[in-house]
Amino acid sequence: MKKLSAFLLIITSALILQGCVHKIVTVPVKAAYTVTKGVVKGTVAVTEAIIPGDSKDKDKED
Repeated sequence: MKKLSAFLLIITSALILQGCVHKIVTVPVKAAYTVTKGVVKGTVAVTEAIIPGDSKDKDKED
């Protein structure tokens, strides 16, 4: 009986810790994704402002 309760305790602890590890990993990844997305959008906007004339201008002329 002692072995069974120790086994159940180990399994339960592993499942509970798995949820904690999931939160610890996903929160920083989501934050990094949000920051990177903003930086990329800003870089694209600056690049479009600096480089004159692109394919959009050619479509408007036709």
